[in-house]
This record gives sequence, structure tokens and C-alpha cells, in this order.
Amino acid sequence: MAHEKPDYDCCPALRTIAMPADANANGDIFGGWVLSQMDLAGGVIATQTAKARVATVGIEAMNFHKPVLIGDEVSCYCRIERIGRTSITIHIESWARARLGETAHKVTEGKFSYVAIDENRQPIPVIR
Repeated sequence: MAHEKPDYDCCPALRTIAMPADANANGDIFGGWVLSQMDLAGGVIATQTAKARVATVGIEAMNFHKPVLIGDEVSCYCRIERIGRTSITIHIESWARARLGETAHKVTEGKFSYVAIDENRQPIPVIR
């Protein structure tokens, strides 16, 4: 699993640094923090794809492979898996690189589903 980045033909949708406030007493970053970064990254891609506001409606197949540590640079890569009438499913991988490291490792992955919504938060068709 030691790669520079996933095989996606894109740059990360999000890149951030894991900070002490995001960690538990053992110095490991909370899984919920990583999940929220992934949701932010997926939301960027879903919004760009739908050309509309989106809301997260589901997360499935979430797997944590390795811990994220304080100071790690976390990058989230997204690949659209499916576009439905009102929804978009995105596979998201999170990769971490130690602050002074050169190689990133996949730490987490999952499938996130978003639905395009209007100003009243009602589902609308994804514009294609």
C-alpha cells in the first residue's frame, strides 16, 4: 500500500494537516475527523458535478486501514462511481504522509452518496 497517491488521474479534492485537537489521548486522529474530511472532499466533487447544492445521504463500505497521526498531511482523492437522476456516488480514498515523510499510505476509503437539492432542500435532477 505504499504509493505516492492513488491511481486516479487527478489531484486531491482536499488536502489538510491533522492537528492535536483532532486526536484522542493516544495521539491517533479520530476516525470521525477523517470521515468529515472525506465528506468535504466528496461534497466538492458532487457540487461541481451536479452544478447545484448537494447533501450527503449515505456512507457505505467505510474501511480504516491505518491510523492517521498528529502532523500527517491527509489528502482525499475522489472518483465518481455513479450518477443517478438526483444522486451521485463517489468513491473516496484518504492518504496520509508523515510530516517529514516522502511516501503516502492509504489510510481509509469509502463510498459516499450525495443528492442534488434546490433552495428548499428538495431533490432535483443532476444536470448533465
